[in-house]
Amino acid sequence: MRILQVSAELFPLLKTGGLADIAGALPLALMAEGQDTRVLLPGFPAITQGVRELAPVAGFDAPWGERFALRLGRVAVDGTPGIPAYVIDAPALYDRPGNPYEDNSRQPYGDNHRRFALLGWAAARLAQGLDPSWQPEVVHAHDWHAALAPAYLHFAREASQMGASRVGSVFTVHNLAYQGLFAPWNFADLGLPGPAFQMNGIEYHGQVSFMKGGLCYADRLTTVSPTYALEIQTPEQGCGLDGLLRQRSGVLSGILNAVDDQVWNPATDPALVQGYHTPEGRHMAGKARCKSVLQHQLGLAERPDAPLFILVSRLTEQKGLRLVLDGLDSLLAQGGQLALLGSGEGWLEDAFRQRAAAAPQSVSVTIGYNEALAHQLFGAGDVTLVPSLFEPCGLTQMYGLKYGSLPLVRRVGGLADTVVDSTLEDLASGEATGFVFDRFEVADYERAVRRAFALYQRAPDWRRVRGNAMRRPADWATAAAQYIDVYRQAPG
Repeated sequence: MRILQVSAELFPLLKTGGLADIAGALPLALMAEGQDTRVLLPGFPAITQGVRELAPVAGFDAPWGERFALRLGRVAVDGTPGIPAYVIDAPALYDRPGNPYEDNSRQPYGDNHRRFALLGWAAARLAQGLDPSWQPEVVHAHDWHAALAPAYLHFAREASQMGASRVGSVFTVHNLAYQGLFAPWNFADLGLPGPAFQMNGIEYHGQVSFMKGGLCYADRLTTVSPTYALEIQTPEQGCGLDGLLRQRSGVLSGILNAVDDQVWNPATDPALVQGYHTPEGRHMAGKARCKSVLQHQLGLAERPDAPLFILVSRLTEQKGLRLVLDGLDSLLAQGGQLALLGSGEGWLEDAFRQRAAAAPQSVSVTIGYNEALAHQLFGAGDVTLVPSLFEPCGLTQMYGLKYGSLPLVRRVGGLADTVVDSTLEDLASGEATGFVFDRFEVADYERAVRRAFALYQRAPDWRRVRGNAMRRPADWATAAAQYIDVYRQAPG
């Protein structure tokens, strides 16, 4: 099949979170399965600089009248021919400081509705033959930034602009909490017909919701884990859209994210001072060295006997960081260390900085994002903390599993699908891979931390659970096959 992946980010060119990892790995996995896959990206500076051999394809008009250009190049990936990539050439919209969505003051850009409507619009134009040499059979849009693509396709079909060819659409929810909401007067810029702005369209409590555009109009819907697909159909996790999702449950499925073994592999990771791999403890000397070097690098006490808890995360309420702060005294009193890498809400950044300043040999806090340091933290860590309030899938715990940094998670979303608690029966069966708690309460979180310390003191059991974790399958071939099944169900 000819498949167009539409995303605002793509690793290794531009990354603010897990979306980029998925957007970068899925096309390669589909190509490995023989699918004719291309990606469509906005022309942010990091993308235009990173896509090679960019050449003009066509010009096209935005719904509000501006003219833009589409170019085609290739995202170079070691050991592969690379990913064919369309890039929207629109410097007035995309060539800006700050991250892709906000300015340097962390305020959303005032024209974000245009910036990301253009992404969906260009996808629909490609589906209608904008590139005469290649037309997709399926358009797969990722998250709210690309969510208008299915809406544009739907109304193009209604207007009989698609001719005999019918392009299917798939929309993946990576995080329902971020919905792309805009003022109602922005609707006039979008180029959608009036009937689109209604309760059964993109209208949401008087606002424009890009997310609803994907949920209402895509032929097939997916989420990034099976449990999250069920959770978002409930009032607790549905973010106000649970009724619509229950209504469309017949075309909704959950496909668990995977890990790109070319990027995340402790045996070959160039960011690690020494590689390591299973089985059991015989080939794990590299992990001990990674821990020692990182403790020195971060100014932590160089204690091999101190369990190193790591946090690689956006600093938001969603990630359960209030639990980590409230439980930090107990963690340190038991002899543990904490190393954090992330950025986000100011009060959380300040709170963790204060804790690091008060106990510099036990707590390290790095505000920002550094890809190499993230790899080093997983390489050195003993426990990866992901105590999320909700979690669509989570890649952090999957990296922790891969690197033998046992995840400590709340039983929610993709965390429930990927981590098996170290209960007596699961230790005995060889299925245990980490530590799981249920209620979003400090007492439950602290109890899981105490169990992590208890297991750490039993070295043979710890090594056995670590081996289970590192051997857990997380391959993209399995996920790609599931996506291909979904594409076949999208009308063509």
